[in-house]
Amino acid sequence: MEYFAGLDVSLRSCAVCIVDTKGKVVLERELACEVGDISDWLRKFAYPVERVGFEAGTMSQHLFFGLQAEGFDVVCMEARQVNAALSAMRNKTDKNDARGIAQILRTGWFSPVHMKSREAHGLRALLSSRKALLNKTIDLSNEVRGLLKIFGLRLPKTVSHGSFDDIVRPMVQMDNVLIHALIPLLDARVALYQHYLELDRRVKRAASQDEVCMRLMTVPGVGLIAALTFKAAVDDPLRFKSSRTVAAHFGLTPRRYQSGESDNPGRISRAGDRDVRSTLYSAANAMLMRTMAASQLKSWGMRLMRTKGRRRADVAVARKLAVLLHRMWIENTEFRLEGLKGIR
Repeated sequence: MEYFAGLDVSLRSCAVCIVDTKGKVVLERELACEVGDISDWLRKFAYPVERVGFEAGTMSQHLFFGLQAEGFDVVCMEARQVNAALSAMRNKTDKNDARGIAQILRTGWFSPVHMKSREAHGLRALLSSRKALLNKTIDLSNEVRGLLKIFGLRLPKTVSHGSFDDIVRPMVQMDNVLIHALIPLLDARVALYQHYLELDRRVKRAASQDEVCMRLMTVPGVGLIAALTFKAAVDDPLRFKSSRTVAAHFGLTPRRYQSGESDNPGRISRAGDRDVRSTLYSAANAMLMRTMAASQLKSWGMRLMRTKGRRRADVAVARKLAVLLHRMWIENTEFRLEGLKGIR
């Protein structure tokens, strides 16, 4: 008889349920969400646990490698599939969710999630921190713009981040009311912008010192951010059996609903990492609209733009870029302007 343990993980607690091969609930318990507590409790069980499973979440990385180091066969399951299966249950509780996860683990009806390496998570953290500081800098700039309009002070439509403080601070210092209200905002914005510049330098340094990123950047339109984002998200290129599946993994392929006589292909699925999808879209737009280098991919995208429009052409080129970048990574080759055979 084999036994399977399902974990419903929250921030501080974890509901655990063990079922046997026939689906009978053998043991249930609520524990602290700590690797040591969970592993000790599983070892105290009378029989060896065949597999431990939980859905993907913020604690997945910590639990996966921690329980794996303790000698357990651990599986992290795709959250959308688990959610679809658990939605059939009438009452949603942590206890019922742990039961459902254990049953999913027993039946094998799940897609395992690739757990990225610590290096990949470090790069993603660096990129996320840079993006967060840039967004907060823009938010403070927009707040200052809005407050200045009330007093009849209108800034130019386009002001670079570096010159924003030099333009706005003299205008604010002419009014005592504005000095008390806006100078703290400007000081906070300057501090955020300086930290953003430091993180931006770290991102560029990490990309320029990485051999894979430098190879990916030979593609017109693919810059430092796009290459580093793609590398951090893929982590291990060998986990994809075919390069075509990379575009689907990042949500760049159309949805499809087929039932009986109806067959309705829809918009792109938008599954997977949104940051990767956004950077690939930006890279495709840069290739079509900004770069001067001619290639078969750009020519194909320009023809598609004339018939389908710019947005659809950008998405189509972004899909091909995902396939192309993965293929270049696998084969250790640089971008060739003359040919794109096999990229569909």
